Amino acid sequence: MKFGPLPVAQALDAVLAHSLALPEGRMRKGHRLEAADLARLEAAGLDKVIAARLEPGDVDEDTAAARLAAALVPDPEAVGLRLGAPGTGRVNIHATGPGVLEVLAARIDALNAVDPMISVATVPQWQRCATRTMVATVKIIAYAVPGAALERACAEARGALRLHAPQRRRVALIRTRVAGAASEAEGPEAVRRRLERMGAVLISDTEVAHETDALARALAEVPGAELALILTGSATSDPHDVAPEALRRAGGQVTRFGMPVDPGNLLFFGDLGALPVIGLPGCARSPALNGADWVLERMLCAVPVTEGDVAAMGVGGLLKEIPTRPQPREGR
Repeated sequence: MKFGPLPVAQALDAVLAHSLALPEGRMRKGHRLEAADLARLEAAGLDKVIAARLEPGDVDEDTAAARLAAALVPDPEAVGLRLGAPGTGRVNIHATGPGVLEVLAARIDALNAVDPMISVATVPQWQRCATRTMVATVKIIAYAVPGAALERACAEARGALRLHAPQRRRVALIRTRVAGAASEAEGPEAVRRRLERMGAVLISDTEVAHETDALARALAEVPGAELALILTGSATSDPHDVAPEALRRAGGQVTRFGMPVDPGNLLFFGDLGALPVIGLPGCARSPALNGADWVLERMLCAVPVTEGDVAAMGVGGLLKEIPTRPQPREGR
């Protein structure tokens, strides 16, 4: 593609680079000049325009954006995504329902390294999405790109985006109450809201004494749930504290205790047979984002969460402080 000043007489099929105010009305940038347009320009006394002229092998911006978007998401319906119509070299990609977005970052990095005029921007890896959330935008920065570069970018981009929809929709909550403490309402309500936005429902809310045996029995009797959550009346401060020990005593196992996300450090998770179990940190009583959201959302979507996944959450894991936190990072 050649870009720069061009005599009007030689500008047929060139792409206008800047909008022009003419007596008969505005001629917008990005417009491909036709014979009638050249006549209008000459009638307005213009002898030159700033324009882009495509060369053999170049692909115009809208066609290029559409091809790259189709490479990123070859089968939109199968992966819960929708491709928008191209315009001004851009195609937006949206979620068709709730879920978490998987981004193959190495492929995005590789396609963005092919040519500076070819770009894709996405939301962060495993971002929670709602219906119509924009998850990515493809933008061809110039008016055209070389076809060979576009082909390389499409090859690198192949299938780099996928929305994982919720698979586990029936969730049980078990809460423990310390002797002498009143029953709470804010915890269950915050949990319910988190589930609802992911298309899941709270099928039971059980309260037991803050004792290992009582909690172990409640875990063993969870009715028909696909995921179990524990919210303790007293913070879980050790891998062998009441809640993780109750999971073991019920016959389950603890995969990970603690996470490098704040708020959310005191989360643990594991499983009881085929039932995933998450021990929520106390900050889950607040609707504010915390580390538990990152684990809960993936598990609801049946995305495996490993110890390595949690260990890698530290970069970006310093989240906004919760105002009602009993022990804030810095004294008030």
